[in-house]
Amino acid sequence: MLKKLSALIFAIMLAASFAACQKSAEVSETAETVAVTESVTAATADEAVTTEPATVAPTTEAAATQPATAAAEESSQSNSENQTESSANVAKSTTKTEQVTSTANTTSGGMINTSELFTNRDLTQTADTYGATIYTVSDNQNITITAEGVYILQGSANNVTVTIEAGDEDKVQLLLDGVTLTNANAPCIYVKNADKVFVTTASGTTNTLSVTGSFSSDGSTNTDAVIFSKDDLVLNGLGTLNIRSTDNGVTSKDDLKITGGTLNITCNSDALEANESIAISDGSITINAGKDGLHAEYDEDNSTGYIYICGGAFNITAGSDGIQATTVCQIDGGNIRISASEGIEGTFVQINGGDITISASDDGINASRKSTAYNVRIEINGGSVTVNMGQGDTDGIDSNGDLCINGGTVTVNAQSPFDYDGTAQKTGGTIIVNGSQTDAITNQMMGGVGGIQPGGQAQGNAPMQGGFNRR
Repeated sequence: MLKKLSALIFAIMLAASFAACQKSAEVSETAETVAVTESVTAATADEAVTTEPATVAPTTEAAATQPATAAAEESSQSNSENQTESSANVAKSTTKTEQVTSTANTTSGGMINTSELFTNRDLTQTADTYGATIYTVSDNQNITITAEGVYILQGSANNVTVTIEAGDEDKVQLLLDGVTLTNANAPCIYVKNADKVFVTTASGTTNTLSVTGSFSSDGSTNTDAVIFSKDDLVLNGLGTLNIRSTDNGVTSKDDLKITGGTLNITCNSDALEANESIAISDGSITINAGKDGLHAEYDEDNSTGYIYICGGAFNITAGSDGIQATTVCQIDGGNIRISASEGIEGTFVQINGGDITISASDDGINASRKSTAYNVRIEINGGSVTVNMGQGDTDGIDSNGDLCINGGTVTVNAQSPFDYDGTAQKTGGTIIVNGSQTDAITNQMMGGVGGIQPGGQAQGNAPMQGGFNRR
């Protein structure tokens, strides 16, 4: 009996213990659920708080400081290594530049195909400086660039040449950021090889490149300019570039383009010269040249060497020609002031726009046979052209071929306003000679005087055979 009672009591106690454990488990589970719910609620509240700038600013700043500091330390270490490895001070730029792009106001239907003359990068007046290599120039320490990229030049130094010897497809951009280079007998910038090189002036900076002595040759290459390039060259930017030379200012053995910036050139020979072409869309250009202001010519091929201008402000003083092209000189725009022996010269001179004033001691505008690929002709279709001639055997507008005025305003102050060897024609525009408006294009040929009426044609010498080749 006692054993049965003890077993019953044990069973009752075991059941009570099991119920207590189950209750404890339920309480624990409930507590865990509450804890999870509170955790989720807290997380949601944190996310809501993080949308408040005042709350997250300290945390965000603290998080950003560490990687920024690490990057700065890495950059500092890299710069230190570069300075050890190079005779020039070298660094990497960590800044970005907002792009500034100009517009080329080209016209269609002229002698020169301008549809793809200027690329977007040609017209971009800034350089993408993030990750660019920075050179701080030092006396007698030349810099050689062998790869595509953006390179920033800073500081002042003597006898330093920046040589670009990159790949055939490489585009190299030099950003002049307040740099001054003075050399005795070598170019300050020498492009030996590249696809295209951009020389860009940084906003608000003044940069000066000078060669003070006689240029020495580089093997068979006569490096005779402060900026000398064997390949395509573009000058642009938002700053100022001063060039002083005992010979030429800027030479490109290929194409030369100017799309912006302030450019001041003082030189003993040609200020801007190129073999293939010179094309200018914008910029403020002041030239004082012993020979020509702009000169496009290739000795081995007279079918090339044109000059195209559609914008910019020019103040050109030249001992010979203000602007000389072998083939075509086409002006579609710009404010051009020229004081020279001859103002504008080419085989075919076409003026479609712009404001042009010429003071000359020989011919104001001259078309003569420099190329066998084009007929000799002066054609004025628009713009304002003023020619002021000195006394003596001078001609305001002189064509060794044909002369045609279709539009614009042509003002000539000269003893001999017009001279042409082919035919002359006026189909439109306004002509003012020595203060009086006229519809006649008189002809000063070997002391003789002829003329035409509006829409008519005057005979000079026999016109060229083969007609007018527009190309």
